[in-house]
Amino acid sequence: MDPVLIVGLLVILFAVFTVLKAVRIVPQARARNVERLGRYHRTLKPGLNFVIPYIDRVYPMIDLREQVVSFRPQPVITEDNLVVEIDTVLYFQVTDPRAAAYEIANYIQAVEQLTVTTLRNVVGSMDLEKTLTSRDTINSQLRGVLDEATGKWGIRVNRVEIKAIDPPKTIKDAMEKQMRAERDKRAAILTAEGQRQSQILTAEGDKQSRILRAEGQRTAAILEAEGQSRAIDQVFQAVHRNDPDPKLLAYQYLQVLPQLAQGQGNTFWVIPSEVTSALQGVSKAFTEALPRSAATREETPESAMMDEEVAKASEAAAEAVADAQEAESPRGPRQITQATPSPSPFPEMDRELDREPHGTRDPNQ
Repeated sequence: MDPVLIVGLLVILFAVFTVLKAVRIVPQARARNVERLGRYHRTLKPGLNFVIPYIDRVYPMIDLREQVVSFRPQPVITEDNLVVEIDTVLYFQVTDPRAAAYEIANYIQAVEQLTVTTLRNVVGSMDLEKTLTSRDTINSQLRGVLDEATGKWGIRVNRVEIKAIDPPKTIKDAMEKQMRAERDKRAAILTAEGQRQSQILTAEGDKQSRILRAEGQRTAAILEAEGQSRAIDQVFQAVHRNDPDPKLLAYQYLQVLPQLAQGQGNTFWVIPSEVTSALQGVSKAFTEALPRSAATREETPESAMMDEEVAKASEAAAEAVADAQEAESPRGPRQITQATPSPSPFPEMDRELDREPHGTRDPNQ
């Protein structure tokens, strides 16, 4: 092969390589530092850039976007001598590529170490409870210290976040017991409040039901009393309107006598003294021929039936009188006591009946 051709090919390859080294394309949000003869010359901006090959040295690209760095958990001692593990997350951005490259050798490692030392200083002045509840305070203090220290490095710290705070296992157990006790306390309080409210509502319901029941009973008693009052008034008016004679009232005595002996335990009962007189008066009244009134002069089936009832009543009255007279002897199976004569509401009938002898006797004898 011709040596001239080989040399020409080598020259062409060198020229192409030189052109390629002279052209630099920088992506958006990136930057590259350029040194000329070992000294900082300029920073390449995004886009197409030209440098002098073999004289200018182009360093690796620096990312200008906001970056997130999560540091591994760091042991930190609190004010009450408890060791806690704290995870932090750092948000920062390179604002000056030249300072980030020439002011610090490794800005990521420098930020991490600065974060750890600042975190220990901040948390060391707080106890455990305050540390767990003061994350915003810790974040703001860390950001202030880091932003001030990293400013000369061409780095801006946008935010520092505490990702996790892990106390010792014994402290976790104690905290869980405390929280469980607090929850049990709140549950007991809520249960007691519920029972109290339930009892209050139940008592209110019982009160209202008793009030309504009492009002109903009162209304029923009033209505019943009014009904009895009207019934008594109507009976009283009917009695006075019909003007009953003493013989009819004596007959009513006969109808009341069987009621005095009702009941299985009635071994001792009292008969008024005027009862025997009433019995004799009724017997005499039914045995004598009574004059017919104008209303009963005409013979009707109803009057015939009434005459039969009167005859039966006359016989019963006669038997009752005989039994009453025999009761004066102490042979009766029940004890009968002659009551002291009481004032009668019918004095005329009593005066007429007192003319006949009277006695007491148990109707069941």
